[in-house]
Amino acid sequence: MRFTSQLQHLNASVNSSQKAAHYALKYRDMDEDLHSCILEQLERNSMNNRANIMYFIEHLCDMAQRENHLNFVRMMQKDILMVVDAVAPSDGSGAANVKVVRRVLQGLQQKSILQPNTVTEIEECLKERDTVAEHPALSPIDANAQRENPAHQAAFAKANGVTRPDKRQIEQRIEEDRERHKRLRESIWAIGADGDEEFERLWDEVSDIGEDDYIAAEEDAMERRQAIEVE
Repeated sequence: MRFTSQLQHLNASVNSSQKAAHYALKYRDMDEDLHSCILEQLERNSMNNRANIMYFIEHLCDMAQRENHLNFVRMMQKDILMVVDAVAPSDGSGAANVKVVRRVLQGLQQKSILQPNTVTEIEECLKERDTVAEHPALSPIDANAQRENPAHQAAFAKANGVTRPDKRQIEQRIEEDRERHKRLRESIWAIGADGDEEFERLWDEVSDIGEDDYIAAEEDAMERRQAIEVE
């Protein structure tokens, strides 16, 4: 199925998430099947891909809300705990995804897709999932032990049933996180098309002129006159 392929090949680019979201909305008459496909891919794919699907979910809900097709939104609201458990499991295997989950949850709350109390409850669960450095699948590997015993690496690669990400997955994740951070910085400094948004924000932050401001201005003017006379 084309939608399944799109989910499996999501990356850090906004375009890939938007493309998959457009496809889902194009075939909105199959929304329940597409939603089930999202949940299925969250269970089957790597932790890196699950993070990409999490970002995609925010795009999908946002676009569905704007196009007034709320079935996607309602289904995601109902299954959000299942989604979080898949992206950042309680066994610690998805500790690197906890920040991703938090960021997306905050975005969904800001868009009024999730209620604040729901996000707060999920946040309480997440607090225990990003402090698992001692977890076998996340702790550093002893290179000397690997050389002495080749079976050590195989045993370490899957500890307590949790698969440790390989070097390629780690490098891919670093690159995707770098791309997202770059886009985040760009969005922070982005200026609206009319160019007045930044001015309006700064204007609102400036306090009204008071008597002290006039006194300070007069003192500055007096100092400048004195400086000119000295010269």
